[in-house]
Amino acid sequence: MYTGEMLASMKKVEAARGANTVLEPARMTAAEKDALLETYHPDYKKSEFAALRVGVNRGDAVPHELAALLEGKSRVDPDEIDLSRTDYECDVLVIGGGGAGSSAAIEADCAGMKTMIVTKLRIGDANTMMAEGGIQAADKPNDSPAIHYLDAFGGGHFAAKPELLYKLVNEAPDAILWLNGLGVEFDKAPDGTMITTHGGGTSRKRMHAARDYTGAEIMRTLRDEVLNRGIPVIDFTAAIELILDGDGRCAGAVLLNMETGEKKIARAKCVILATGGAGRLHYQGFPTSNHYGATADGLILGYRAGAKLLYADTLQYHPTGAAYPEQIFGALVTEKVRSLGAKLVNAKGEVFMHPLETRDVTAASIIRECTDRQNGVMTADGVGVWLDTPMIEIKGGEGTILSRIPAMHRMFAQYGIDIRVEPILVYPTLHYQNGGLDITPDGMTAVENLYAAGEVVGGIHGRNRLMGNSLLDVIVFGRNAGRHAAEKAKSVTPGRPTLAHVTAFAKEAEEAGVHAEVPSPKLLPTYSHGNPDFQRKAF
Repeated sequence: MYTGEMLASMKKVEAARGANTVLEPARMTAAEKDALLETYHPDYKKSEFAALRVGVNRGDAVPHELAALLEGKSRVDPDEIDLSRTDYECDVLVIGGGGAGSSAAIEADCAGMKTMIVTKLRIGDANTMMAEGGIQAADKPNDSPAIHYLDAFGGGHFAAKPELLYKLVNEAPDAILWLNGLGVEFDKAPDGTMITTHGGGTSRKRMHAARDYTGAEIMRTLRDEVLNRGIPVIDFTAAIELILDGDGRCAGAVLLNMETGEKKIARAKCVILATGGAGRLHYQGFPTSNHYGATADGLILGYRAGAKLLYADTLQYHPTGAAYPEQIFGALVTEKVRSLGAKLVNAKGEVFMHPLETRDVTAASIIRECTDRQNGVMTADGVGVWLDTPMIEIKGGEGTILSRIPAMHRMFAQYGIDIRVEPILVYPTLHYQNGGLDITPDGMTAVENLYAAGEVVGGIHGRNRLMGNSLLDVIVFGRNAGRHAAEKAKSVTPGRPTLAHVTAFAKEAEEAGVHAEVPSPKLLPTYSHGNPDFQRKAF
């Protein structure tokens, strides 16, 4: 299964393992981190970004792949849409069926508002479902929201919107209690105390988990709550344009039935965008850990309607995506593997960095090791470094892997790799959209009655996100958007619906010399032979 070169390198890892139990490089200084990021992190490659020529963020840099969609051709011709018709009507329309959308819908329903979810795949087909490591909350005696704030603020390069981060960390303990009350099976000690661990960049053990399928357990619980409440869920139906009224307030959406191609009109007093991330755009040719529908739809819809983007030039490349075997190329290897004791080791058997640096620093370190230092392990599909998983059993005792990260063991065991006795190969994978729609603390965008929650939002984490703060933000800001949208809907009387903003955006693009041909939003990635979205040019 392994090449001779890979086996020889693996032997060096095994030979050095005794020393690796005690030897661990020190954490980098701030200056060292800055120099490393500027040289090796993908966000700093200026050639991979384009300045927007249209819209409220005109002049701002975004990845080429995203720019093409933000400036793309709407899937809706306003002259062909009959807005006098109503196919669906509700008080609060939630676009997206992941953790943020489900949390928002539950809260809006609790407030007594007629709520509906539309999702282009199925409820639960979302990045929330694929999150593994855990969810942060400062709820132990030696911790506090203030310490959580400092960890996250520094980890995000001091760029987070303070009012959003303040809400995130202060509402975190209640989010855990809410989920626990709904039935999420968190890891607990025999006395019922929740077990917590460290994550990269955290100064306290505040990571709550359900083994290494935390997101799936949270999503299972939220989905059941949505269905048990009888909240309507329209599956396989994508939002392809927002509807505004004559005063520029959001008043619904044009929907596309993904199976029949029919266009439908949904009217609402308030709309919540909870469409998730953008990993399936494969920025810079990177593989991704994201689910199939993560194509930045919410950014496109919000931007065309006039919502501002914040930090759209920042992405998170999770440092440990599977680099071998090719069947799981890019799949997430949770950070929890490192928090339990696995170390990052190069082809020479050297531990080349502290295992719990922040994700951007760790990803850049791996890229440096595989490029300039030429210490990566070559595979048929690219290159990677070792993640020495047997160290977990050495440090934590036999059985730790099966009890704490069974999903990781199962994923690699399908291909004949036993992570209890063999290290695994990893390389950064496109994981999270740090930037997104700019919102106020109540969850509203610059477009009145248009709210946003989850990964589609920018500013909560700054320019880098710590492990466990994503599952936290989908709950905190999903609930937040649901509550505020429901309250706002009580006093809203929508005006006459219009798609004039679509026409105006197209005119602005034409005047700027943008000849848009790319259908936008993208909706689903393309992997057909000869026309792949993902070309692995990162290697």
